[in-house]
Amino acid sequence: MAVFRLFWAEEGGLPADDRGLAYGDGLFETIRMVGQKGVLLSRHLDRMARDAKRLGINVSRRELATVCTRAGQRFSEQFTDDGWILKLTLTRGGGGRGYRPDPGMVPNLLVSASPLPPTPDASGVVVDFSRVPLTVNPLLAGIKSLNRLEQVMAAAELGQSIFEVIMSDSDGNLVEGTRTNLLLRKHNGWVTPPAASLAVAGVLRQWLLERLRQRGEAVAEKPITVEDVLGPECQGLFLLNSVLGIVPVRTIAGHDLPVDGGLATIFNPLETLE
Repeated sequence: MAVFRLFWAEEGGLPADDRGLAYGDGLFETIRMVGQKGVLLSRHLDRMARDAKRLGINVSRRELATVCTRAGQRFSEQFTDDGWILKLTLTRGGGGRGYRPDPGMVPNLLVSASPLPPTPDASGVVVDFSRVPLTVNPLLAGIKSLNRLEQVMAAAELGQSIFEVIMSDSDGNLVEGTRTNLLLRKHNGWVTPPAASLAVAGVLRQWLLERLRQRGEAVAEKPITVEDVLGPECQGLFLLNSVLGIVPVRTIAGHDLPVDGGLATIFNPLETLE
């Protein structure tokens, strides 16, 4: 069974030779916790184990689940009943110089806890279009890797009145926010960008698509254009994030959008605790 070196953030950070620090050689998960249970926890663990394998980082889902249990016991009493955030940062490990990893490297896992962010306005939020283009390497599509410089640059556009900015690909299609996936409601059903076009394929996104299809609603995974959002067929635009939940957009780039609170009845974080 694979092993890793475990680091608790409050006891110190990763070693100076860590490849995650040097090259972004790793990935992370951010999990909303309530007490010792996590929202959509199994999906977070599945994604980290699956995407670690895609990167060639040897770690087992069972080991990750054990760490989450230990983290819940360690941190839960430090926070209110509203919950807290558990972050797992997994890197290929430390040692060596240069891009080529040494054979047989032991991964590093950094575990940290923080308070929940403020709850978004249920009546809808204000967003804008980002000036930073998003380029997704097909080999890395969907992986929540440590390579997030495009999102960092786009997030610099956020202000006190702007909740999120929406990033576009080279063709001008709307792909995702700096920390959110997109779901558009049209007259004939729901539309979300295909997973292959995403920098991060969110666990809430996949969970919600499954639920909508189970309810018999039409869901299409295809590109979303600016015209789709600003045109007359738009019945609502939603931002998806497993920590923040399902967030309706009230205004985008100065244009008012219809706000529909129906999705709030589908996703209740407390009903997805594991």
